[in-house]
Parts: sequence; structure tokens; C-alpha cells
Amino acid sequence: MRIAALHTYPVKGCHRLDHDAAVTEPWGLAGDRRWMAIDADGVGITQRQAPALTGLHAVPRPGGVMLNGFDVDEPLDGPPTTVRVFSSKPPVAARLAPAATALLSDLLDRDARLAWLADPRARPIQRNALEDDRVNFADGFPILLANEASLDALNGWLDEPVPMTRFRPNLVVADAEPWAEDKWVGGVLRIGGTTFRVAEPSSRCVVTTIDQDTGEAGREPLRTLGRFRRRDGGLHFGVNLIPDLGSGETSVIRVGEPVLSVS
Repeated sequence: MRIAALHTYPVKGCHRLDHDAAVTEPWGLAGDRRWMAIDADGVGITQRQAPALTGLHAVPRPGGVMLNGFDVDEPLDGPPTTVRVFSSKPPVAARLAPAATALLSDLLDRDARLAWLADPRARPIQRNALEDDRVNFADGFPILLANEASLDALNGWLDEPVPMTRFRPNLVVADAEPWAEDKWVGGVLRIGGTTFRVAEPSSRCVVTTIDQDTGEAGREPLRTLGRFRRRDGGLHFGVNLIPDLGSGETSVIRVGEPVLSVS
């Protein structure tokens, strides 16, 4: 097996960035989901509520991020606040970037503010993790891995195929068997010189029905996942990974590197 693609999403829910190589940090790939649009109650806005996030192109730079060409600094002295990734999730300390309020509110056609996760060590992983494991503004885990062969199998059940972008993975593997990832859960993958614990399957939501280039929503592939991939109350596609890195440690992974299931 090998890495076929690498992606980050600098603002939670935004358009993807493609990479040839990426730095892995304990809480995810560098630059991935350190920013999040929030509503008036401080709860994260995702494509579930605002498909227009597909039109937000975010590019990190040292000390900030470009949003559709608009430059936003990291709010080192910005107003401190607490936010929630979902209303049911524990609060986490963040800082607001008021400069982005007008841009986000206009794009999403609703009141929206931009929050920055200044210290990702502030957000523990809630389940299937070690005590010191941390995560960025992702739904629950630092890294999502998907399998090209599993997408091919899913597309074989669909009248119209869907691209991998619907599943918003960080890592895409090639040269594996369809649904091989089911067997990796609870084990360890080695990518380059780094190991990743496979925490649990990824249970998919309505975001998979949204075209990531147009923001238009349909019914597939979620309906077909419900027919063929319903497991333990969820609709599974892909797996969630936790980097086996200590605080302050990083590593680099690259497209083309081998992926080994070591346990």
C-alpha cells in the first residue's frame, strides 16, 4: 500500500488543499482545521448547516491565513472565548479574528465569526484515545484515512460515481483491498517513520452528499452507504487515526510513501 493523496482543510468545512508532503503533529496535519467558523452561540458552523463553506478557499501562511484572497492574522491578542465543535462537545479555549466576520457572514449568509485554536493541546480526544492525545477542530480525531479501493467498491453500487473529495480525507491510500481498513481498527499503521493508531471507523454524515466544488447537495452516497455499510449504528467509510507522537514531536509524510499495517 502507499499514500496516493494528502489533504488539509485549514478552516473546518472549507475547500481542501492538496499536498505532496505534510508535516504530522500530535493533533493532526500541520495547518489542518486550526480555524473554525462559529455562530452567535460559539458553536462550529459546518457544511451540514452551511454548504457554502465549500466556496471558502483557505491558505495558511506564517502567522495567519488567506481566506478567498483576504488576509487574516492569527489573533494572538484577540478576544478570548470558548467554542464548541458541536453543541454537544465540551468547550475549548480559542481566540476570535474579528477581521474575518464580514467575509464569513457574507459568504455563509448568516452571522458568523472566525475562531482560531491557538493551542491545540487544549482539546483532548474524547474516546478510544490515550489521556494525552489531542485533536484540532476536527469532529473527533486528528486524521481521517480513506481507501481508493473502497471508493471503487462503493461506486460500483451507485448509478453515478462520486469522487473521493466527498469524504474529505486527510490521507488516501492506494493498492489496498476494498474495505481492508475495517481490519485495521484497533491496530497500528506505519507511514514512513511514523506510526498511527487506528482509533475507530469513520461514521459518515450528510456532508458526503454535498458536491465539494459546487456546494450542491443530493442523496448519494449516504443512502447507499446505509444499505451496504451500516455498522454499529453508523454508516462507515474510512478510519480515524491518531499519530503516535509525543508533545512537540513532528514527522513528515509524503505522497508515494508505503503504508504498512503492523498490528
